[in-house]
Amino acid sequence: MVKQFRTLSQTSLIPLIIIAVLLRLDVFIQRPNQLDFDFVEPFVKLLIPVPLEHLLSSGINMLIALVLTIIQALLMNKIVNMHNVIGKPTSLPALLFVTLSSLFPQFVILSPALICNFLVIWIISKVLELYQSPKVRFILFDMGMIIAVGTLIYFPFIAMLPLLWVSLIIFRPFVWREWIMGAIGFLVIFFFLGMFYFWNNSLGLFYQIWRPLASNFSANFHIHPYSYFVLIPVAIIVLLALVHMQKIFFRSPIQVRKAFQVFVFLFLFAFLSFYMKSRFHIYHFLLCVPSVSILAAYFFLHEKRRWLYESLYLFLVGSIILLQLF
Repeated sequence: MVKQFRTLSQTSLIPLIIIAVLLRLDVFIQRPNQLDFDFVEPFVKLLIPVPLEHLLSSGINMLIALVLTIIQALLMNKIVNMHNVIGKPTSLPALLFVTLSSLFPQFVILSPALICNFLVIWIISKVLELYQSPKVRFILFDMGMIIAVGTLIYFPFIAMLPLLWVSLIIFRPFVWREWIMGAIGFLVIFFFLGMFYFWNNSLGLFYQIWRPLASNFSANFHIHPYSYFVLIPVAIIVLLALVHMQKIFFRSPIQVRKAFQVFVFLFLFAFLSFYMKSRFHIYHFLLCVPSVSILAAYFFLHEKRRWLYESLYLFLVGSIILLQLF
């Protein structure tokens, strides 16, 4: 199965869609009648007064989530291949993205984190442009605005802001103008949002932006023990990828080495930011999928032993299905 995706081919699109559907089929069959969908943070709802929470049936909700996930997988696959991040053209990033985006049942529904993954992929594209682009300040300004928009959709996305300066440390020599451009881009969005609230005599609501930092988080942190089982194959794949990368790290192109360093920080910021919202949802960890899927794709592309990478992928798929069934 994996071998078919190790090369870049348009014929891999149909198997990709089939795999995405099969990995979500049991959750779709057992879906509830209604699924809530909080598209934006409460403090932005003055901008979008239409009640979106109960607008979609559960079936339509999950169907849209499936389509968005496939689109995200294809976009990320294109970006990874365009910048030659993992060595040669391949469809593996799309395969691993679709697979890891089905890891938990909560991943396969429409959620703010799923929407924000479009922005994570956009940020990855911008980061990869930093190495040789003559327009670094414009890229950083755009990244700041992207992170601000993501924060309006899902507040923990604000944790991506330090990625601007981490990327500069890794990719660029110190230029103070570049260091402030990302912050300016971020503040521009919130300046106009504040002005909108001011004109509508609702400036008090604007201060609710920081309410997600409430301290009642621990009471809402509940993960079923069986959910940890599905993380075993993911941990094995990531560990093997890191071991393999360590062996050839200094033989890789400089841009690739720097890119994977940024991906590690991207994963850490996405993972640790769950603490920034008082109401925890496991779909938050969808933000970790892009960086992990690139690293996993690197392993599946460069591992020579077919029995190993095929067995690990089947183990991953099997654990996902077992979690959905039991």
